[in-house]
Amino acid sequence: MKDISPKNGAFEMPQLAYSSLGDVISSETLSYHHGKHLKAYVDNLNKLLQGSGLENLNLTEVVKRAEGGLFNNAGQVLNHAMYFEQFGNANHQPIGKVKELISSNFGAFEDFKKEFEQKGATLFGSGWVWLSQDADGKLVITQQKNAENPVTMGLKPLLTFDVWEHAYYLDYQNRRADYLSALWQIVDWSVVESRL
Repeated sequence: MKDISPKNGAFEMPQLAYSSLGDVISSETLSYHHGKHLKAYVDNLNKLLQGSGLENLNLTEVVKRAEGGLFNNAGQVLNHAMYFEQFGNANHQPIGKVKELISSNFGAFEDFKKEFEQKGATLFGSGWVWLSQDADGKLVITQQKNAENPVTMGLKPLLTFDVWEHAYYLDYQNRRADYLSALWQIVDWSVVESRL
């Protein structure tokens, strides 16, 4: 992902390239998730950023250095920007280097999806499931609570599914596993590939 930098000491709302994602994520969910939840994180981040000494850093660096409320809001902005950016109407199968890495690290794509969904479904409470690359080039799947992001562990995040209830409850109610399974239909793997 292209890192997000502040403009005049403030971060702007990441833009959506779509108004709905078919039967997978409804326009109503997008309007609440992006338009209200993410907007609140951006607004809170900009308030907390003032006087923090981190005002001129890009978002990834803020997440790596911040603590407390500033970390929570910066982490949620970064996580949501990556989440929304990775969806689209094309390239729904892994391509290029990421395809090779999934094969060498997890075997069949279906085996990878099963493990990724299981990690997302079993994360207790709110958080994120991530596919990341470590310093040796190996792919790893991690569960991150609340606003955590793999960059704080020295990993390069490639793909994420949001498992906070606000990401899926209007469309799937308590069926988190169904939501996780449906998201593969809208992942644009060219975006994931570009993050390597």
